[in-house]
Amino acid sequence: MAHRYYTAEAPDVADERERLILEHLPQVWLIARRIHARVPECVTLDDLTSAGTIGLIAAIDHFNAGHNVKLKTYAEYKIRGAILDSLRDLDWASRQKRRKARQVEAAVAAAEQKLHRASGEEEIAAEMGLTLDEYHTLLLEIQGLDLSPVWKGEDDERDPIKNAPGGEECCPARQMEREALEQVLAEGIRHIPENERLVLSLYYMEEMTLREIGRILNLHESRISHLKSQGILRLRAHMRKMWPGRGEV
Repeated sequence: MAHRYYTAEAPDVADERERLILEHLPQVWLIARRIHARVPECVTLDDLTSAGTIGLIAAIDHFNAGHNVKLKTYAEYKIRGAILDSLRDLDWASRQKRRKARQVEAAVAAAEQKLHRASGEEEIAAEMGLTLDEYHTLLLEIQGLDLSPVWKGEDDERDPIKNAPGGEECCPARQMEREALEQVLAEGIRHIPENERLVLSLYYMEEMTLREIGRILNLHESRISHLKSQGILRLRAHMRKMWPGRGEV
């Protein structure tokens, strides 16, 4: 079956297009709300819903039933992709926030080099000359940062894992680079404290919100945010050490 293109010259098809959009709008709201629970407060639900709706319309306009994929499944892929694309256009991490994140990463690396083990919060705070409360406040200030800036500078969009081609078109050299990156990251995950590893696993693998993780671990949401931010910064420090020259910022 060919792609279905909806035009003003085909009112019946246009009506069907509108019906499908309305039918699948709840899917947009569901995905947008789920993502909204995981992003900084500066991102509005309306913005995510608008981006998701654009993805839904693209899915309906380009859906090909001959590929044996349900429209709902294809729409979910396009909706989520459109929302994530819109998020990439936002600059949550200001230069000041990035600078603070680098300071924490440097403190983590310095403390662990001295201790020859994973450093605790008190030890990282001491390395920075901060009290534990001041350190926790700093972690809250830089929440929303992710792992990708490990490989790219403030004005550099290069990211070897993101940009490395996948599938059959990937050359052997790029495949090896990707595998090496993933191994380095996996090693870093294995060596971070268990509570941070669990929070990151629930957040990224199970796609739980900080509030949901807090309920499971019987911890306040702010404490979960501390563990998540610290785990990410610990991994960033590990990646800079083990993958030198890849996006020094």
